[in-house]
Amino acid sequence: MNIVISRHIILDKIPLLKKRGFTITQRQVIDVIKNPDHIDKQSDAPKVIASKAFDDAHILRVVYKVEDDIIKAITTYLAEKGRYY
Repeated sequence: MNIVISRHIILDKIPLLKKRGFTITQRQVIDVIKNPDHIDKQSDAPKVIASKAFDDAHILRVVYKVEDDIIKAITTYLAEKGRYY
């Protein structure tokens, strides 16, 4: 499957997180989708929320949807470990 990263992630979320002291790359976003520690398919169905450890205190979450053979990453955010799983 091909993975497409939204302009929102590239132009808004990555710079915002960097401004807050967290460096996130597009490669990390793709890695969360491909190798998640946790997947939530129910909270925001039909969207999927994939999560993966980011550092000792945070997880990186990526919201995406699957259309045909394309995964469209919609947004990403950091959350405190333990908040969602």
